[in-house]
Amino acid sequence: QVQLVESGGGLVQAGGSLRLSCAASGRTFGSYAMGWFRQAPGKQRELVAAISSGGSTNYADSVKGRFTVSRDNAKNTVYLQMNSLKPEDTAVYYCAAAPGRRYYYAPDYDYWGQGTQVTVSS
Repeated sequence: QVQLVESGGGLVQAGGSLRLSCAASGRTFGSYAMGWFRQAPGKQRELVAAISSGGSTNYADSVKGRFTVSRDNAKNTVYLQMNSLKPEDTAVYYCAAAPGRRYYYAPDYDYWGQGTQVTVSS
């Protein structure tokens, strides 16, 4: 069982930055692929960025060059650094853990955090 707790969301002006953190419980954190998803009102949940257990990363086209996902296995924490934020980045951001080698889609993930709100004002 893995429990995930996100933090770091908030209100920021367009062009600003935020860093989200996701703290995980459990001894096997390092074996999970970790993903950051977001869901805006009226829209489907989408994968923003993911990092495999080996450190390979994947990004949605809409955030490439602006967002960076990283992990610190010693701290059981995954991060999402978000720069050059845009109003369309406004959403609830969720951290999730995938136990297998597949981590590109929401059904690949078994554990989810409660979400943290990110609001970007224009």
